[in-house]
Amino acid sequence: MTTQSAREHRTPTTPTTSTTSTTSWAVTPEPFTSPDATVLRRAYYAEVAGRYWKRQVTEAEIDQGLRDFPDDGLVPPTGQFVVGRRAGEPLACGGIRLLDPVTAELTRVYVDQRARGTGGGAALLAALEAQGRALGAERVRLDTRSDLVEARALYARQGYAEIPAYSSGPYAEHWFEKRLV
Repeated sequence: MTTQSAREHRTPTTPTTSTTSTTSWAVTPEPFTSPDATVLRRAYYAEVAGRYWKRQVTEAEIDQGLRDFPDDGLVPPTGQFVVGRRAGEPLACGGIRLLDPVTAELTRVYVDQRARGTGGGAALLAALEAQGRALGAERVRLDTRSDLVEARALYARQGYAEIPAYSSGPYAEHWFEKRLV
């Protein structure tokens, strides 16, 4: 449990440096503009857009999607981006950003299909939750779509509970929350 005095000693602009390992996974903060993070963000967008449109997306559509939904809020002091590596290979990513002083939101949570079922999702969420605590958050929220059944199952396994809608948008169909304190 995080106490108020422990939170006061943290500097939100300094990312936590601990590494979260689960089944040979290492998840660490990394700029969302790094080469590995960029490849993973593009893969994330290609998968979620392709599943939504029920077809393969083009590079131009990925470019446009990344422009339409920028990740620029995923930097300290109000957010963080992480990359997960399994045996050194970048195969997962995710971001967290503050919605208000005590509420953080997960976004861009992605595990490469080749690495699903290996503990990467759990490692990724643990690292993102640690980042949320470092930002001062007491709870984490997220929204997702009905067709992302694997993601919804992961969130439920990791202690996230469905809640009423806290946001709106064309891609928000399910909302989850987990208390961090």
